[in-house]
Amino acid sequence: MQFAKRLESLQFNVFADMDRAKSLARAQGQNVIDLSLGSSDLPAAAHITDAIAHSLSDSSTHGYLLFNGTRTFREAAACWYEQKFGISVNPETEVLPLIGSQEGTAHMPLAVMNPGDFALLLDPGYPSHAGGVYLAGGQIYPMPILAENQFLPVFEDIPMPVLAQSKMMVLSYPHNPTTAIAPLAFFEKAVAFCRQHDLVLVHDFPYVDLVFDDAAGAVDGARAASSDIEKNRKLMAPSIFQADRDKSVAIEFFTLSKSYSMGGFRVGYAIGNSQLIAALRQIKATVDFNQYLGILNGAVSALTGPQDTVRSSVETFKKRRDSFVSALQNIGWEVPIPPATMYVWAKLPQPWTSDSIKFCTQLVESTGVAASPGAGFGKSGEGYVRFALVEPPEILTVAASKIAEFLN
Repeated sequence: MQFAKRLESLQFNVFADMDRAKSLARAQGQNVIDLSLGSSDLPAAAHITDAIAHSLSDSSTHGYLLFNGTRTFREAAACWYEQKFGISVNPETEVLPLIGSQEGTAHMPLAVMNPGDFALLLDPGYPSHAGGVYLAGGQIYPMPILAENQFLPVFEDIPMPVLAQSKMMVLSYPHNPTTAIAPLAFFEKAVAFCRQHDLVLVHDFPYVDLVFDDAAGAVDGARAASSDIEKNRKLMAPSIFQADRDKSVAIEFFTLSKSYSMGGFRVGYAIGNSQLIAALRQIKATVDFNQYLGILNGAVSALTGPQDTVRSSVETFKKRRDSFVSALQNIGWEVPIPPATMYVWAKLPQPWTSDSIKFCTQLVESTGVAASPGAGFGKSGEGYVRFALVEPPEILTVAASKIAEFLN
């Protein structure tokens, strides 16, 4: 039996490979502490699940859901965005529901790239960004993001022959896996660069809310116009449309997986340039319908209801961050304090600096602690490991002690 050549580029997946390693460790009797996957262990708020539960008994929600049936959700997403960033959004032409933001980043290349075109991707970066390009028959130019450059790409290093064949650039800040925040000045530079070279600018924005209040200096004046946010003086990561206010080149992807602990419900949305939204909508209409209307009803409740649980989740992850970073430093592993996201991005100690996959495989086999190898996020991720803060502080402390035993 012969399969499509495009599958050859999709054989390595960091999450699938670690899933196999975790299964093997469990089969050998290990009690696995799984810090390899950024799936929040916190529950969705009651008002969200109540809205979904109420929908179940309404038979009108049980059928296929087409675009026009998503209007209430699109209006809620547009209202949420305007309240947060002070920029108006047309829910009819500038919002598209998605089955998680990953659907958007994976399908966007099909809408804007032809076979052989280049996409400019962050290295390291989230794996689905590359997967969508490969499915579209495109080529990838990895933009290395290094600690000495605050994990921001250097546009001047992109070769002109690559730029001549490029159709899109994908950014994602706060960044997975490095936890970096891009300042607004960087986004302004990125928008100008994409306008100059006729590139579509894709911004994956799943960690929009997961910014810690001690991230001063990382955000560069990206506070929202919302009086509630100003009153509470919460630092915010900038949106791409604060740099591209007329939505000339950009599309931004959001998810409810992180802020609202709705990962398993698979709900997200795109906001952006109306032509890009229309093109992505064409791809989506070919591939699938929307998710169950009851889930969108829950998402509407999340976006329009009390935001206390969002703030509580951020505080929970901050406490976990502080606990785990302190525990790692106590065992002699110096790691920087993440300003955002739900991860710790740690540079591997000797003798593991050139084989993060071997480190993570042997770590879970020996101790039951599962992490994600940096190499799984790209060539520039080698020498690092990513820990997800998806366990309470006492479990993270146990994990650190197990890591110490392994390193010794």
